[in-house]
Amino acid sequence: LLALVPGTACAVWLFGWGILINILLASLTAIAAEALVLKARRRPVMMTLLDGSALLTAVLLALALPPLTPWWIPVVGTLFAIVVAKQLYGGLGYNPFNPAMAGYVVLLISFPLELTLWSAPGDYPGLQDTLALVFSDAARSGTSLDALSMATPMDTIKTRLGLNETISEIHSTVLFGYFGGRAWEWINLGFLLGGLWLLQARMIQWQIPVGMLGALFAMSLVFYLFNPDSYTSPAFHLFSGAAMLGAFFIATDPVSASTTPRGRLIYGAGIGVLTYLIRTWGGYPDGVAFAVLLMNMAAPTIDHYTRPRVFGQS
Repeated sequence: LLALVPGTACAVWLFGWGILINILLASLTAIAAEALVLKARRRPVMMTLLDGSALLTAVLLALALPPLTPWWIPVVGTLFAIVVAKQLYGGLGYNPFNPAMAGYVVLLISFPLELTLWSAPGDYPGLQDTLALVFSDAARSGTSLDALSMATPMDTIKTRLGLNETISEIHSTVLFGYFGGRAWEWINLGFLLGGLWLLQARMIQWQIPVGMLGALFAMSLVFYLFNPDSYTSPAFHLFSGAAMLGAFFIATDPVSASTTPRGRLIYGAGIGVLTYLIRTWGGYPDGVAFAVLLMNMAAPTIDHYTRPRVFGQS
């Protein structure tokens, strides 16, 4: 949670109060849902809540949501993440899927329109107007929301490439920065900083981030060198969307990820490859969440075939 602060601060600075509102709604929902389910299961409540896993799930899910999304979106997504993806499997340590990404994918598939309401970087409404847009259906029905919301850089690339525009033409718009999506490059740099601190503190292992980012870099480099007018650069893929958040904070979930040293490299590389495939040819602009869930299913098999040899046995 502390390592998320730099990237979260950048997101709030660039996209406004809605990020904090999403985090607050998701956090309150996660704590309440976890407590109620634990009480129903006759499990210790305070001891489990204090492990921080429910709060971390809520913050990760909230960071993936647009800042102007209606209030019930983070609530519904967090309820699914905590109740279904985590507690119905037995709680922390038993869930086969990353709860935050399971909740996000349910929202993305079920409510695609509500998950496109991104405000323009640096051009977001004040706190009072944000609260009105988030909590008032009447305010959302006006033209003000259409004027404030915009497509993400990845969504723009996918849409305009379908109209036979070149990458250089698309990148000439105000949606793109120096080496990634405008605003997204700074947010990803913030999450990279937090991720490097996690590595330095040995709270995560290096194999999954290196495997994911290395595979994403290699895949994008091959296609970019082949045709730079039709495929975006490696820098854009690494510093746009949820690349850094996924590599350091989501894919490294110790419960749903691979656990052996070689397995973690394979697991991370699989996420990187799938992310690139979904981003480039899939139906969704960013593929990190889908890639993580698909590799969650493969993690037990990867661990089975990459178990280190026990000392003294052939």
